Amino acid sequence: MSAVQTRTRPVPRVAAGRILLGAFALASAVDLVSLLAGWHPGHLIAKPLLMPLLVGHVLTLRAPRLLVAALLFGWGGDLALLFDAKPAFLVGMGSFAVGHVCYLALFGRGRTSPALGGAYAVALAGTVALLWPDLPADLRIPVAGYSLLLASMAYRSSALGAVAGAGGALFLLSDTLIATGVAEWPQLPRPDFWIMATYLAAQYLLALGALRREQAYRREVIQD
Repeated sequence: MSAVQTRTRPVPRVAAGRILLGAFALASAVDLVSLLAGWHPGHLIAKPLLMPLLVGHVLTLRAPRLLVAALLFGWGGDLALLFDAKPAFLVGMGSFAVGHVCYLALFGRGRTSPALGGAYAVALAGTVALLWPDLPADLRIPVAGYSLLLASMAYRSSALGAVAGAGGALFLLSDTLIATGVAEWPQLPRPDFWIMATYLAAQYLLALGALRREQAYRREVIQD
């Protein structure tokens, strides 16, 4: 009887979290290798799995709802960008934008460096000014508005510490690479690989930073 009970006992939360994180790492590797190899079917299979696996992992760690929402809206953007059409691009950008709003709400009012904010403001203004003439006319305003929201999220992510701050910066870099492609600027070899590599690192680091802040808060509550 005890052997049967052991076999049917639910997988512990920590073990499930590790399994899901390992699955996320494996799916990420499959996606990135597929992009490097130019094997599009591998990308189509792996990309839709990425954010759900990361969401499953953070849920086992009792992640805040805003983090889960931000990752799920990122998943919506991922799915939309699988389709090579302007309406899909706008839908994807809108889904990511809602995710950034969730992140901004998650970051709260923690302290950030004014100097860092100034650096992001200069980077934002310079990038939009340079891209503007080369963007399709009907995408200029949406891209500029999205860029402002994205830069705000990247800046405010540092409120959760250096790990989340690095994630915010990588998210900005990833989407800037997308924008340069839309503007038809010269690209690095295998640009989709670099876009996805920086994006996956960004989402993971943002999630890690948020989870660390949440765990620290719980410890403080328990001690009090």
